[in-house]
Amino acid sequence: MRDLLRTRRMWRPRQKLKDHYDVIIVGGGTHGLAAAHYLARNHGITDVAVLERRYLGSGAAGRNTTIVRANYKTPEGARFYDASLKLYEGLSAELDYNLMFSQHGHLTLAHSDRALMVMRERAEANRLLGIESELIDAAEVASMVPVMAPLHAMEHPVRGALYHRPGGVIRHDAVVWGLARSADRAGAELHPGTEVTGIDVRGGRAVGVRTNRGKVSAGTVILATAGWSSLTAQLAGVELPITTHLLQAFVTEPLKPLLDTIIVSGDLHVYVSQTDRGEFLIGSEIEPWTTYRMQGTLNFLQDCSRHALELFPWLERARMLRAWAGLCDLTPDYSPILGACEVDGLLLSAGWGTYGFKAAPIVGHTLAEQVATGRTPELIAPFALERFHRDELVSELAAAAVSH
Repeated sequence: MRDLLRTRRMWRPRQKLKDHYDVIIVGGGTHGLAAAHYLARNHGITDVAVLERRYLGSGAAGRNTTIVRANYKTPEGARFYDASLKLYEGLSAELDYNLMFSQHGHLTLAHSDRALMVMRERAEANRLLGIESELIDAAEVASMVPVMAPLHAMEHPVRGALYHRPGGVIRHDAVVWGLARSADRAGAELHPGTEVTGIDVRGGRAVGVRTNRGKVSAGTVILATAGWSSLTAQLAGVELPITTHLLQAFVTEPLKPLLDTIIVSGDLHVYVSQTDRGEFLIGSEIEPWTTYRMQGTLNFLQDCSRHALELFPWLERARMLRAWAGLCDLTPDYSPILGACEVDGLLLSAGWGTYGFKAAPIVGHTLAEQVATGRTPELIAPFALERFHRDELVSELAAAAVSH
């Protein structure tokens, strides 16, 4: 029986913390686990500890809406997320684990002439970078999504849409499990229930961490703590230009398969997709106030439901099954903070806002490369923390549309 249980485990039980690791990763979500996976896979670095305060995937990895896309506006952002999307396309095979990735397309609706112009600009910018996006008219939208309300009869009629064919959804918990299993099998240690309470800095260099289970030294420390990024960075004396906001979503009871495309409306501040379980997943924009309290609000449920019903009025009789809320760490330019900072030996993955899950594979890939080579990969150089001192922002607000 003991042998049977051992073969069924996804990863080894938590072990005793060693006194030293080559790399300590703070945060057991998709970014931290992807870094551990690629450190081993690409660079043979396996003396790694992933420290997570709660259980693996308990933060933003378990509180997102699973959408993956690359149709961003800035060249830096579009290249970055396109590289992540391409890694996602092969990740199931790479991990030998079914991540339930479905690329069934992504539609960003335009309800006005101005919105159509913006979508046309985004489509052209994407195509110049080799990313598949195109502007389609209202008739094509109606043909692709026949279950939507008559487009001309809406309070905000649909005039067209930006169609991003490679966009899709991937099962978020499967990504966590697959990456964790791979990292564990390669030799990395996974330590849930391990809270980092301090980061030891000597002579301007991070040399280890303090935890609720004792002190541990390290050659490199990676911070990948999503909504808690500004607080964990402060443990090393690093101030991040980040505000933390609440993001909410909900799902309906399961319904028969009706919607096979992701629908986003910036004007209505809503996005809708249908999960593989048949639930309609509905979300909206981040809340405007800053908070670390992950508690949903009635106002969100009312407003988001109303806007979703404008697009799909027949959902009015569907029961709401569950709702959840998570934290988003937002930078002034809506782009992430990646790589080195003023503390040597400390690497950051922060400032993701609502885009973090989409970026998980490429974050792990590039941070692992930076650890192994000591050089900043070209793909993440524009997202360095020092860009805020140089006034070289990478404004991705135009591609935010609604937080998805």
